[in-house]
Amino acid sequence: VQLQASGGGLVQAGESLRLSCAASGLTFSNYVMGWFRQAPGKEREFVAAVSGSGGSTFYGDSVKGRFTVSRDNAKNTGNLQMNSLKPEDTAVYYCAAGRDLSDARGVLAIRRGAVDYWGQGTQVTVSS
Repeated sequence: VQLQASGGGLVQAGESLRLSCAASGLTFSNYVMGWFRQAPGKEREFVAAVSGSGGSTFYGDSVKGRFTVSRDNAKNTGNLQMNSLKPEDTAVYYCAAGRDLSDARGVLAIRRGAVDYWGQGTQVTVSS
């Protein structure tokens, strides 16, 4: 199984970035896709998750209303659209996959760390 994150970079505050995560080696629609981030000296933080069907999403409090998580099962790709970026969004962003569960429980489970596979990180830096 491979999860390949891309799309990070350096932007100014208020600008946008779109991260992508290409998955291979798994039945993609059976897995929740999640995004986490880790800033220097801080613990890893849950950012967002989308269920296997794409019908359920969940966001961390710090990104609600600014970030949008989505997926394209036909392309085995997950996306994180990040708008109105702030300097405090600076971090290494990781995509992750966890087995989906019924009734949107999968997105809640991955938020609690129920991750089966991790991708490599992509750096996002937001300057003020």
